[in-house]
Amino acid sequence: MSSISIVGLGNMAGALADRALAGGNAVEIIGRDPAKAKELAGALGGATVGTVGAAPAGDIVILAVPYASAAAVVSEYGDALHGKVIIDITNPVSPDFKGFVTPDSTSGAQEIAKAAPAGAHVVKAFNTLFSHVLAAGPTEGRPLDVFIAGDDAQAKTRVSAFIESLGLRPMDTGQLAMARALENVALLQLGLVAHSVKHTNFFLSVSILS
Repeated sequence: MSSISIVGLGNMAGALADRALAGGNAVEIIGRDPAKAKELAGALGGATVGTVGAAPAGDIVILAVPYASAAAVVSEYGDALHGKVIIDITNPVSPDFKGFVTPDSTSGAQEIAKAAPAGAHVVKAFNTLFSHVLAAGPTEGRPLDVFIAGDDAQAKTRVSAFIESLGLRPMDTGQLAMARALENVALLQLGLVAHSVKHTNFFLSVSILS
């Protein structure tokens, strides 16, 4: 069991919290609107409500906020995140859905890591899953793959164990620099939605043949 703090009140926050609780994890919900945070926790059942600005209770802190505010959130918490694993689920996609708002030489996760205090470890994960697909979980016997990237091996081990508790399959892609590739996967999915699949009821996964 892991102790999880989810910063954010949107669809991904709700889906992650619901699956985390079902997997036996302790879940704290943190949002700038206390009433909405309390409402979400109440709807989920079993989650606690944290206070914005106070140190997150979870050993793993999930940033379920828009990319534009993610680094600011990390900076605001500062040293309160020391020793914690920070999961970045964001995608820094440009408004026209044709590229990224980050420089070509970096990724959203790496930019967020720059704002994190020493002793905190950023792991990219969950950015390639739509919220309703995540909420539904495995389908037709096929596991949902959660691609992860990070520089700290122990942090990735902890995130992998958390992912497995959700009934999902962690797939390690390498160092945090690989987050750029994962963010491109999200961009690919948006292209599929726009030009071929025409909806978001799908997921990308790995089929291991042998």
